[in-house]
Amino acid sequence: MNIYHNYKGMERGGCSTVIIGKAVSSTGHVIMGHNEDDEECVAQCHLVPRLTHAPGEMVTFEDGTAVIPQVEETLAFYWTDVKCEGGISFADCFVNECGVAVVTDSCRPSRDAAGAKKDNRKDYALGYALRRLIAERAHTAREGMELAAKLVEKYGYCSSRTYHIADKDEAWCLAIPKGFRCVARRVKDDEIYYIPNHYIIHEIDFSDPENWYWSEDLITFAIDQGWYHPAKEGDYSDFDFAAVYQEEDGLPRNLGRPVDAWKKLAGLELKPGETRITALKTDRKYTPEEVKAILRSHGEGTDYDMTKDGTITPHRGQDAYSICNNVTVESTVFVFADDLNLLKMYRASPKPCCAPYTPWYPLALKEIPAGYEWTPAKEALYSHFRFDPKEMQYNRRYAWWTFRNVQLLLDYNYPVTHREISASIAMLEAKWQSEEKAVEAAYAALRETDPEAAKDYLSDYTIQQAYKARQWADAMMNHFADDLWREKLYDNL
Repeated sequence: MNIYHNYKGMERGGCSTVIIGKAVSSTGHVIMGHNEDDEECVAQCHLVPRLTHAPGEMVTFEDGTAVIPQVEETLAFYWTDVKCEGGISFADCFVNECGVAVVTDSCRPSRDAAGAKKDNRKDYALGYALRRLIAERAHTAREGMELAAKLVEKYGYCSSRTYHIADKDEAWCLAIPKGFRCVARRVKDDEIYYIPNHYIIHEIDFSDPENWYWSEDLITFAIDQGWYHPAKEGDYSDFDFAAVYQEEDGLPRNLGRPVDAWKKLAGLELKPGETRITALKTDRKYTPEEVKAILRSHGEGTDYDMTKDGTITPHRGQDAYSICNNVTVESTVFVFADDLNLLKMYRASPKPCCAPYTPWYPLALKEIPAGYEWTPAKEALYSHFRFDPKEMQYNRRYAWWTFRNVQLLLDYNYPVTHREISASIAMLEAKWQSEEKAVEAAYAALRETDPEAAKDYLSDYTIQQAYKARQWADAMMNHFADDLWREKLYDNL
């Protein structure tokens, strides 16, 4: 039996996810953007190959008690491995060789028949396992949703989250409260979607199983617990999943985020605390650049502007969360494609407001770019929850710290530094955007005669751009460090 981890994990933050349906995407495929928000973490990247397993092999994860039959062969996947002292169960990001991507958003706390206000591992057997099993086994987003739902219903889930599982054609939002039940909604092709850290699925269309999934006893269990009282016996048309299963309507620190997101996405002027929107139909096309802009937002242009018109840093001492905030550890925009090698992952770390969205082709990659990984992938599978305190110490060999130091320098004098950094990022990203068509055309031409060489070309390109992003970060750090040194020198004269 494989045991993947040796410490119990924790939840440390909250996240944001934006999804664009394929019919309203400028690319003709789903776009999914995600900010991973977690306190005091570091993040590295891995490529995990296909792995074969012996007949009868079982698997468990140490932050839960479920003992699950292993499949004969697990899929290969790219993995962002988020680590912190004590371990963390609900932060990692995946995209597998079939082009299925998985991210999640905390929706704590949910109602719990066992009475626990926090993660309830003694009563419910699943935690971290769910996201990894989706990455290892799902060939489509729909299959990933169904796999996760069946696991939850069989073993029970110890946290309160919404999973976002996407491929080029579909994106599913799977809301799971603590326990053995869940509900899922597909983001339709002509819809846009945003979630902060509370459940946003309200009414369920029980007449549309093609676009919805729900546990058979989702409603009757809530009635039995006294959480829901239908206005008319036997008529569940007034059932509101979020209102029934959320212990409280999200955290107060999240309430400004949908105000900001929906103003930027659709021009809506929401009142503070409005949480009724799940998704909106639209008749215009959205670009990956618009998704990046949402994920970079600190509430500028709203009453929730955490920068106070650019005069203070949004990354320190905030009582409320903006979309990009003081605990954002990674931002990722997945731009799906018919050709899996052309699936793009724009990645910014730790915070997208002070790092460029670097273009990666993760399914074409032959190796992780230098400095973006410090534990070999296969070892990391079994050591995700083992934490070496040295990982939280500055190490210039690790890309994580190169970008983290840019953020620290930005926060030192935000009114000045953020303008320079934003302008420099815009120039670098414009260069990448301008060469994108030529890069992908060169790949397509090479693919006609030598598919492996074409894949190598995209791998090499990704590695080169990851290196350029580190060069940019070094240049920014040196530039601002020199300014700070001069200020200290003048002060001492």
